[in-house]
Formats: sequence, structure tokens, C-alpha cells
Amino acid sequence: MAARGDGTLSSTEFYLAASAFSDQWRKFNASSSQWKWVPCHRRPLTSINQEEGYLSSENVVLPTSIEEVRCEDDVGENDECSCSEDCFIDDAVLIQNGDSMRRQRLYDLHIVYSASYMVPVLFFRGYYSDGQPLLLDDIRKDLSANMTELLTESQWTFITQEEHPLLNRPWFTLHPCGTSDWMKLLRSHDNYLTSWFSLVGQVFGLKLPLEMLK
Repeated sequence: MAARGDGTLSSTEFYLAASAFSDQWRKFNASSSQWKWVPCHRRPLTSINQEEGYLSSENVVLPTSIEEVRCEDDVGENDECSCSEDCFIDDAVLIQNGDSMRRQRLYDLHIVYSASYMVPVLFFRGYYSDGQPLLLDDIRKDLSANMTELLTESQWTFITQEEHPLLNRPWFTLHPCGTSDWMKLLRSHDNYLTSWFSLVGQVFGLKLPLEMLK
């Protein structure tokens, strides 16, 4: 489902794009955390034809989080982290070492349709393996380098904490105010969400399989 000329899409178009996106992700990225459609009860004033729900991928371990957990205990001030045998041995230790497991950072990612902006919005929360929630400073450690710089410059503009519109709990979100503007320029694929995620996923170092971009 391609973007309209104004960079937005309807709720029905969002549902169709979400279904196609999750199917393609499952086909070409079977070894990663999967995206699935989670249906919700229709809210008041919602059109009877509107599919109410969101795309969800949970217990996601980000690439930057994996590298930090592997090396943070073993790297001294002047040491370099190399993916040698020690790093792979540490993977097994993580299963048994409670302190290391606590440092494992996990994310729940939800792609929700915004009726106000008529674009997808990424809601997310992070937590350690023991359930302790991540604060914004913790989350910053998992952002890609260029996104960390942007977040520092505009701390509560780029990422905000708002009530999840379908779960009614506070989640972090990437504010969608400029989404339609850059989606007007980013029409590299027939599926709106594929083009959208090719940019938004970079925030957390998540990349689309090349097959999805063809």
C-alpha cells in the first residue's frame, strides 16, 4: 500500500500495510523477533469499518544491547572488545549469571495508527530481564550514534512519553509530527510501512531484510 501524495494513509490502508509487512517480515526474517497484528476492542466514535489494533514485536534484543552485555564486564579502560571466543563463551554465561541477565535490555515495540496525524507511530518500552523498566538515559545507550546526538539536542521533542492509545499505559514514543512530510519524499516501496520502517527502524539499529526492499 503506497503512501498518498500527502504522506498519510487511512486506518484501513494502515491495516492492509501492516498485514503485508508482518507477512513479508516472517518470510524473509524468520530468525528475528516477529511482528504480529494484535486486535483491540473498537473504541467509541471509531468507524465500524476501521480495523482496531496494532503491530507488535516484543522481547526484542537490540544489536547495541547485545554487544554491550557481551563485553561490558570484560573490557577494561584500555581494552578493546573483540568478538573472540570469550565473547561467545559469555553468551552461555548469561543464562546462569543473574547480574548479567539483569543487564540484558529488552524492548516491546508497537506500531500504532494515529488518527490525528494519519500516520503510523512507534510506541516502545524497554526493561531489563528482571522486569526493571528502562529510563530515558538507559534507552539512549541503545540508540544508534546519530540518533543519540539528535536526542541530546532535542530531548523531549524527538522522543516523548505518552499514554499508549490502546493500552492506556505510559509508553515512550517517536513523535509523529513530521512523519507525513518525510513520507512524501520517502516512497521507495509500494508498502507504506516498509518505507516507513526503513527509516524508523534505524533509531534502534533495526534493519529490513534486503528482500523486503525489492
